[in-house]
Amino acid sequence: MNKALILAAGVSRRLYPLTYDTPKTLLSLGDQRIIDYQIQALEKARILDCVVITGYYRERLERYLLTHYPEVRFQFIVNHHFFETNTAYSVRLAQEAFQNQETMVLMNADVLFPPDLLFRVLEAPTPTTLAVDIKPCGTEEVKVIEGGDQRIVAIGKKLIEENALGEFIGVAKLAPDFVQQFFRSLDHLIEAGGDADYFEAALHPLLKDHSVHYVNVSDFPCLEIDFAEDLEQARQLAREWPE
Repeated sequence: MNKALILAAGVSRRLYPLTYDTPKTLLSLGDQRIIDYQIQALEKARILDCVVITGYYRERLERYLLTHYPEVRFQFIVNHHFFETNTAYSVRLAQEAFQNQETMVLMNADVLFPPDLLFRVLEAPTPTTLAVDIKPCGTEEVKVIEGGDQRIVAIGKKLIEENALGEFIGVAKLAPDFVQQFFRSLDHLIEAGGDADYFEAALHPLLKDHSVHYVNVSDFPCLEIDFAEDLEQARQLAREWPE
């Protein structure tokens, strides 16, 4: 069974003043909000069990989702420490929600992508699969390095840019057994003081002993929205979005 985990707790200071009083994922992209594209992709894939990690202005996001998507079975988990923690801490909060051998469909809430991208990840023959945009990367991107046969051998922001295959765009399918290993790695990371780390810091140590593969999604329009210029680009993409 597939079960989604959406990370939507962050403050998004880099988008101030637009996010002074609203979570980033509720920012408008024309007629829709950022979060609409993700939930609608899940609905098309018939993934109706969805855990959402909320934090910053959580009441607004929870109310919006419950009002607009009555068919989705939401479970909201609050990261009360959203100001000082990062995605590793947020994912770890979902540990009890993934104890029944579910495949985790993990998504960052600030990524704009079409449903077909999600289908490509879900339909990949490899049980644990990350969506990667193959391209030259800079310092800000979460980069991956390939070891052959589409297997990922390194992931993180601090990798040498020239060695990187491309950017992990924050959409992944994690097999049930891998999910449990992932949570153990998160436990070690958080206990070592990694509250402010990205969750990829807990993925990286698992790559040596666990098969983690990628699918190339560079033919799809997709964008992580961090800065004002990203938001403008996302709005342009949304205007051109196919029906």
